[in-house]
Amino acid sequence: MKNALGRDVPGHPYLGLQPIERIEYKQTKSLKEDRKDKVHYDLESFIKTLPLEDNMTLSFHHHLRNGDFVMNQVMAEVAKSGVKNLTICASSIFPTHAPLVSLIEQKTITKIIASYISGPVADAIGEGKLEDVCLLQTHGYRATSIMSDETSIDIAFIAAPACSPEGNITGSMGPSSCGVLGYAIADAWYAKRVVAVTDFLVDVLDPEIPACCVDDVVKVDRIGDPDGIVSGTTKITRDPVGLRIAKSTAELMKATGLLKNGFTFQTGAGGISLAVAKEIHALCLNENIKGKFASGGITSYLVKMLEDGVFEELYDVQCFELDAVESIKRNPNHHKMSAAKYADIHDPDNIVNQLDFVILGATEIDLDFNVNVTTGSDGRIMGGSGGHADTAYGAKFAIIVSKLVSSRISVVVDQVTTITTPGETVDVLVTDRGIAIHPRHQALIDHLKATTNLPIVEIQTLYQRALALTGIPEKTQNLGRIVALSQYRDGTILDVIRQIDTAE
Repeated sequence: MKNALGRDVPGHPYLGLQPIERIEYKQTKSLKEDRKDKVHYDLESFIKTLPLEDNMTLSFHHHLRNGDFVMNQVMAEVAKSGVKNLTICASSIFPTHAPLVSLIEQKTITKIIASYISGPVADAIGEGKLEDVCLLQTHGYRATSIMSDETSIDIAFIAAPACSPEGNITGSMGPSSCGVLGYAIADAWYAKRVVAVTDFLVDVLDPEIPACCVDDVVKVDRIGDPDGIVSGTTKITRDPVGLRIAKSTAELMKATGLLKNGFTFQTGAGGISLAVAKEIHALCLNENIKGKFASGGITSYLVKMLEDGVFEELYDVQCFELDAVESIKRNPNHHKMSAAKYADIHDPDNIVNQLDFVILGATEIDLDFNVNVTTGSDGRIMGGSGGHADTAYGAKFAIIVSKLVSSRISVVVDQVTTITTPGETVDVLVTDRGIAIHPRHQALIDHLKATTNLPIVEIQTLYQRALALTGIPEKTQNLGRIVALSQYRDGTILDVIRQIDTAE
């Protein structure tokens, strides 16, 4: 069946932005003192005691990002039990999780639910090795689906940087400190059984996850390498073209009238997005503008803006850099939050709904402003929404920043390969060869043309400019079976991802 974006999907189609029918979640765990010692000192022996069965769902968080050891450690022992057809519900999967590929091939793992997947596991899914269809959710909807029991977790394994013998957990202590455990909160409160895996046993006085949520604590030598937290693009661009895009974006933000005292802001961790943060930092200091908060995955640039008084507060769902890990330990205005507080669609006061601006990247953006950050133009899985679609929906002004052409590939296409974020929630594209604003903002377009020198053009113009540089690209059409679904923050299906053709 076709959804509102014209994509053929197998069911539960995206119907466009709809009124939200809010639901109440059933909470089965109560906050109470729990002094029981729950510690086990051998992971292999402990896994043997678990009542593992075929078709179970096991969950993991990704706060150690590409430095995580726990998913590989646990799944190696689980595989020894001989169970099959497991679902892995992981907030994200990185290249370090390559050992999962063999478990996929052996049918130990037959389904994956995640918000972001890159590396060998992504390739294995794209090649059709995963028996069931992978579900790529937003960060907000992952929490929603767990709390509503749409995703029922049998055992949650929580990498715990610090944990007390009773099971109180924090991300802000220990040799593997990652700062925040926002994506593990829903798992801890709603999984049938919760196992904390830690390399640092200590009394925890201010836990993010209280002992009443935790059934077992397993001590291991190491849960990860915190240097892996900074994996990926968390460095500001030095490219003059990217810096020019950032400068234009800051000028655009100021011209909207939203950049004023009390403004709220989020930026991705890509090089150009971080350059925008740097421009806004300087602008706010020069013009004495003080924002209310910045949010999301927190980088060192946002920490510096907090310290310099540009923002009153930070709301942090995950730390992208070690400076953020240290900041949240010592700065009382740097707050931890859960994925649900960040972006649960059923919480009208969630943080994304309070954003004025969000700065995001794109692999592709099409003439209807639909954005792809899930696959390459060849259909290979290379990421996922994460918070992209959540923040684009919530923010008053969602800005995509990108070079128009990179490595002879245009970011603007007639139709994106995979829809991650629907165009009706995207407001503007800023490139080095012009700025395209969604036509629903005609009054703003007229205002900017009359009052600024910003190069405002239609997105069709950017597309034609790109084609003049690249020529008309050949389209890759994957006709294999559906291997993954792109799921929107309301649970509907935006698009399908098909098995790639690996023939030479």
